[in-house]
Amino acid sequence: MDGQVLPTAEAVVSVSDRSFLYGDGLFESLPWDSGRLFRWREHWDRLTCGARFLGIRIDWDEAQVRTGIRAITASMESPQATVRLHLSRGVGPRGYSPRGADAPRLIVTVHPAPAMPLGGWPALALKICRTFAVATGDPLATYKSANKLLNVLARAEAETQGFDEALLINTDGVVTESSSGNVFWWEEDSLHTPPLSAGVLPGVTRGAVLDCARELGWTVTETAALPSRLDTSQGIFLTFSTRGLVPVRALDSLAVPIEARQSRLQDAFLRRCEREWEPV
Repeated sequence: MDGQVLPTAEAVVSVSDRSFLYGDGLFESLPWDSGRLFRWREHWDRLTCGARFLGIRIDWDEAQVRTGIRAITASMESPQATVRLHLSRGVGPRGYSPRGADAPRLIVTVHPAPAMPLGGWPALALKICRTFAVATGDPLATYKSANKLLNVLARAEAETQGFDEALLINTDGVVTESSSGNVFWWEEDSLHTPPLSAGVLPGVTRGAVLDCARELGWTVTETAALPSRLDTSQGIFLTFSTRGLVPVRALDSLAVPIEARQSRLQDAFLRRCEREWEPV
């Protein structure tokens, strides 16, 4: 926390912190494995680009942050964990104006990684969220801002109805992403995912999957699609930084098949991970 290692119970922020009050900040979540991070550069670049966009100064350089990650993971008993970076504009006067908030805070935390069951992650049931919509063309969708209330409410709505995840659509009615991951689907001989222009986060795992699919020689298309188009797909899966690729078994009341190519893509992704893990 600001360069100091603290127990979680002592790592507190002011009630006047703008990230607490208004979601005025950014975050990144990265998988950590035995002292290595996957695609650190993409995560760090997204955080720094987001900071420039929001006008938040980062007072710590990349080397200092990596040193902090090494410090808090040094005593990890498990070989896998999730590292979270949280950047806040800091404390400022009351009100929406960021003037006077001149001491940004960077907090790095480490959390147990979700344990993958034997046989892989179970397929998810996906509920289309029609109550809340992503704003088409919203530039904030490019970054992981600290305000994720839409995602929280969409996920809560889906879980209340017995589903695992929510599928978000934008104000044009086009599929964007799930409440916490990117979306892919299969159509005949090609793999599809929504375009970033629909209001999609450029997920790091999403990028790795696109690289894997092209490496396998498959056609990959960024497609603006209505939810009904996914009804006839040959399979749907989601991508997460902390879990990788997870298949979807149901979309609303419709059963979704598991595409046979899914296992080949999963294997290609794991091989790429082995190549692209890098020491902290």
